[in-house]
Amino acid sequence: MTTTTQPRGRRDAQATASDYRPGPDGLLLEVDDLHVEFHTEDGVARAINGVNFDLHAGETLAILGESGSGKSVTAQAIMGILDMPPAKIPRGAIRYCGQDLLTMPDEQRRKTRGPEISMIFQDALSSLNPVFPVGWQIAEMFRKHRGMNKSDATAQAVRLMERVQIPAAKQRVRAFPHQFSGGMRQRIMIAMAIALDPAVLIADEPTTALDVTVQAQIMALLAELQEERQMGLILITHDLGVVADVADRIAVMYCGRIMERADVLELYRRPAHPYTLGLLESIPRLDQKGQELSAIGGLPPNLLRLPSGCEFHPRCRFVQDVCRRDRPELTAVVGAAPGRESACHFSEEVHRG
Repeated sequence: MTTTTQPRGRRDAQATASDYRPGPDGLLLEVDDLHVEFHTEDGVARAINGVNFDLHAGETLAILGESGSGKSVTAQAIMGILDMPPAKIPRGAIRYCGQDLLTMPDEQRRKTRGPEISMIFQDALSSLNPVFPVGWQIAEMFRKHRGMNKSDATAQAVRLMERVQIPAAKQRVRAFPHQFSGGMRQRIMIAMAIALDPAVLIADEPTTALDVTVQAQIMALLAELQEERQMGLILITHDLGVVADVADRIAVMYCGRIMERADVLELYRRPAHPYTLGLLESIPRLDQKGQELSAIGGLPPNLLRLPSGCEFHPRCRFVQDVCRRDRPELTAVVGAAPGRESACHFSEEVHRG
């Protein structure tokens, strides 16, 4: 995967000039101390608790963790599509090319959704409208944001369907979502997401429920599109096998926090957090046929009643009294490569193995 971080320019002939420009180092997106709460009848569920990360042009950042760790909520907060209420963002910042999305007027925020930041949702069948042809749904992006007439927008829809390798696109542009396979529906979602040439693409579980062959095709397509357009890609997944081949950096989430952050090869070679270690040990290996898979014991805690100290301590094999008492911050791992961070009191010991 390319890691080029040159300042991004517009390449599409239909694209309008953007008011947003990345910094000299290609920095596109900064998430700073993000907190998200959900106010319910039973209390306040603290879904995101101080998340920090950044994304550069041409880079792939993978955010991984178990279901309920806060990955999709983080993506929805970036996109500005959380239902508020019950959701609330009590503090934090999401800066796109230096401008805080959370303090933008609603109309300006809407104009960044699609042309600047776009998202592929994990369930293509439920995300596509079943009563409209897929071509109409893709073309809507051009009608709404580019002011195109119906015929020109449809022509652009056909072009995009061909670009994401949907066979007989000119004939199938009038087909409905239920007439496509799962892999083809996911390609349609990708076509909609890249229609306006966004700088940042968020892919939320883009290969869920697809067989391994189609998964590989979808990930190869995303990698090709990213290199072609120099997009920054945020890949949200729980599949560590998918991440290994495509990501540049990884952020591991648990209970709405980033527990570990590292270069992909460094993290796979030697994890520095017990949660990451448990996730890696749960992956089947070809050189260990017939052996019982390891599993992380217990379940993630209730977000209404988070444990004291480290949120992972009730499930951690390295737990000590300090873990139950003091919450560890995400800090550099001593003796590790630059940029390696872990939120664990014993990260050095875990890293050494």
